[in-house]
Amino acid sequence: MLGVHPPLFKRSAIGPSTGRTLAKQILCVMLLVGCFNLPLAADPGAGAVYRLTASTSELDELRDQVDVWAYYPLTSEAIVFLTPDQKRQLERSGSIPVLDAERTAEHLTPRTAADRLGSGIPGFSCYRTVEETYADLSAAATAHPDLASWLDIGDSWQKTVGQGGYDHQILVLTNKNLTGPKPVFLLIAAMHAREYSTAELAARYALHLLNGYGTDPEATWILDHREVHIVAQQNPDGRKQAETGISWRKNTNNDFCSNSNNRGIDLNRNSTFFWGGGASSGSECSEIYRGPSAASEPETQTIEDYMAQVFLDQKGDMNDPAPDTAQGVFISVHSFGELVLFPWEGTNNDSPNHAGLQTLGRKFGFFNDYSVCQDCLGTASGTTVDVAYGEYGVAAYTFEIGNSFFEGCTNFESTIYPDNLEALVYAAKVADRPYQKPSGPEALNLQLPVAIARAGQAVTLQATLDDTRFDSNGFGNEAVQNIVSARAGFDLAALESGGGTALSAVDGAFDETQEDVTGSIDTSGLSEGRHVLFVVGTDASGQQGPPGAIFVDVVPASDLFSDDFEDGTTGAWSSVEP
Repeated sequence: MLGVHPPLFKRSAIGPSTGRTLAKQILCVMLLVGCFNLPLAADPGAGAVYRLTASTSELDELRDQVDVWAYYPLTSEAIVFLTPDQKRQLERSGSIPVLDAERTAEHLTPRTAADRLGSGIPGFSCYRTVEETYADLSAAATAHPDLASWLDIGDSWQKTVGQGGYDHQILVLTNKNLTGPKPVFLLIAAMHAREYSTAELAARYALHLLNGYGTDPEATWILDHREVHIVAQQNPDGRKQAETGISWRKNTNNDFCSNSNNRGIDLNRNSTFFWGGGASSGSECSEIYRGPSAASEPETQTIEDYMAQVFLDQKGDMNDPAPDTAQGVFISVHSFGELVLFPWEGTNNDSPNHAGLQTLGRKFGFFNDYSVCQDCLGTASGTTVDVAYGEYGVAAYTFEIGNSFFEGCTNFESTIYPDNLEALVYAAKVADRPYQKPSGPEALNLQLPVAIARAGQAVTLQATLDDTRFDSNGFGNEAVQNIVSARAGFDLAALESGGGTALSAVDGAFDETQEDVTGSIDTSGLSEGRHVLFVVGTDASGQQGPPGAIFVDVVPASDLFSDDFEDGTTGAWSSVEP
């Protein structure tokens, strides 16, 4: 985390209300915009990246005037891009913007085809270009026709006006041989074009699930029992601009702030819920320009129309909570700041499902080690997350991943991808009950001393039930309970309804928040081949968590087993007749 620097706003020994008023007056004077609707004079293409200190309320006002890149709520530190005039205006107010030399150098470094290191975005070989993303995900769908569909759901702005552009593509993952309906997890990325790592995270998550089917028990059961919908490039026109190294955020609509690198509309201020509210701008050249009307952009219309097709309508008006039994998860991946955010984003008020959203958010935060909060960035009106929750009642989140728009490949590969992959896998696991299952225990460390069984033979299972795995990065702690029971079985629906085999606590009693469990599971009635064995646990609040899974291979009863092999393994079999 970056250090704390001199405050953006000078404070005196006056009350908080007076202080806020003074801060607002200083902003009006120092920025000469907003209060008098005067444009900034500096060339928006010139400038540097700085660090400032501001409260969330001050951040809302600041965001209307300058390009805020990220905010770290635990240190009240904002990363902003300032033109020379903006920097001078801040300094005249008494604030001292601190140059971020590393991010400035990264921002100003030109990238051309000569920088290409094999495939990928020039200078960033770990990130697929728009064309490479489309080609690889399309090829994956072709290679797995029973598990994936590559669908054209609309057009980018440039394509709608005949200026090239792209189809709006989505990858749908599910085992088509097992009919639904199935709970939906919808993931979108790269809405803001310059946020390189987001599209790659989405693409790799898709490939992780597809390539793991049949070899990874979690990927296998997720595709059997869930639908995962992935838009890896939500803003392909803008992303193509950003691939040249330009700090491009918006789409490329040339009707607004035309013929400049500031043209276009911020797609995450253009959605229909809370459109036109705080932390959005009516100025065409602003980085947070909301557009002339709600959902004016084809990219926005396409994703909102798609939500209406795949999500159940589970919510009434703004003040009505979605039921605890609501289905569906929506995540919009952005960068940067290492945050997990949840509704409402367009207002600082808690949503009717605040507690449930917070619990699942804290579970995500456990995996990626991000801060989890609802209003730590102030407001952001017109976001897709508020549409997903506000219209359909699904559990909806913004992930702000990493610490840079042009995140280096080393950090992406070592930290951002593996940590967030776990969070995305978990999102799919709880898509059937996102307001309930996250508060229940996880089933972990499933082990079978012998993972192969003759038909009708029992297998011995060991596992750990854990009710404690929640984020605790400065925004409150989640309540945890003791485990009270655990069950295992091959039929997931029956198991989650109370069927299956009861497991025992290894220490003899269910009286801890973490319990090791064991039991003998019968394989009678199973066909020969590979099967998924599930474990679920329940805690003292009566809440059942999501299942853990492990493979069991069933072989003919006539097959011989060997209990001792040179490599030390057991449970292999031979087809030699006895």
